[in-house]
Amino acid sequence: MVSEDRSENETTTPLESSDSSQEPVVGAGAGERRGPAGSPRVWRVFRWIAVVLLLGSLGGNWGQYRLWQATRGGGPQEVFHSGEDGATAKLAVIPVEGVIMSPLTDQVLSMIDLVQKDESVRGMVLAIDSPGGLVADSHQIYHRLEKYRMETGKPVMVSMSRIATSGGLYVAMGSGPTGRVFAEPTTWTGSIGVIIPRYDVSSLSDRFGVRVDPLKTGPLKDSLNPFRPLSDQDRTVWKAILDDAFDRFIGVIAENRSGLDENRVRELATGQIYTANQALEHGLVDEIGYQEDVIESLKSVLKLSRVRVVTYRTRPGWIDLLLDQVESRDPERQLAKWLETGVPRGMYLSSWGTLPRTSLE
Repeated sequence: MVSEDRSENETTTPLESSDSSQEPVVGAGAGERRGPAGSPRVWRVFRWIAVVLLLGSLGGNWGQYRLWQATRGGGPQEVFHSGEDGATAKLAVIPVEGVIMSPLTDQVLSMIDLVQKDESVRGMVLAIDSPGGLVADSHQIYHRLEKYRMETGKPVMVSMSRIATSGGLYVAMGSGPTGRVFAEPTTWTGSIGVIIPRYDVSSLSDRFGVRVDPLKTGPLKDSLNPFRPLSDQDRTVWKAILDDAFDRFIGVIAENRSGLDENRVRELATGQIYTANQALEHGLVDEIGYQEDVIESLKSVLKLSRVRVVTYRTRPGWIDLLLDQVESRDPERQLAKWLETGVPRGMYLSSWGTLPRTSLE
């Protein structure tokens, strides 16, 4: 009987679980268990991945922004030139360097706009190193300088360095009747006149049997065609165009150079280039001196003892480099591009070919 009691007890006693490795989950609700995806370690990994992706996205966006800045270049940037860096009053030096055409024209106009918006700028120095350029572009800069003087009442002076001929001289007249024009001892200026570059290769085309026969609606539609000589009608039309630009040039000089009337300017307007001393003698410039002399003269006129002199530079971007905009500042490259096109261009330019060069040997 004992064995029967024992068997009953064994059947009625709860059996212990054979899986002794399972333990209750702390913090879990009744019947809940965390699988591998719910472990703290996995969530930490997910958080780090999210942080890395966020930082990567920010870095990529910053890189794209910097790339956009590099490709677009930028507007004029103020750069310290000389004087006292902590002074509140400023003098602005506007460089006009190279042939006066786009993109130089747009850059100079932007610099003048920037100067006019800056209330701390008390006066302007126009630093010219240019053989001239297009008629329209030269007048645009001159007109903008005239507008600046009238709207602000602030003085403009000119510093001519190596060359300031034709359109360079035209732009210098933007300093006005009271603005002083300085030329360095070795400056070339003058070359008052207008020119339209043109080739006549008609005899060459005849020699090689090349015949150009454009379809046109009027006799002047292919005027200045290099494959035919100029007709009398062509010369009459283009002489009137040249005279209009020439008369404007004469008037601008006579209006802004005290002591020079229109007749005297016409006597000087043979296209001749003048040295600095000759220009001083003829009244085209006021003094022989360097840029630092111009700055000191402007400070004296404004009665400024402490001043910060600034200049402006335009940073080229990748697009400018790809489009050859930076190299186009070189006068000879620009002139070559002009001559490669058949578009007539009126120029206040000292030479229609390569620029004259001098050297001491």
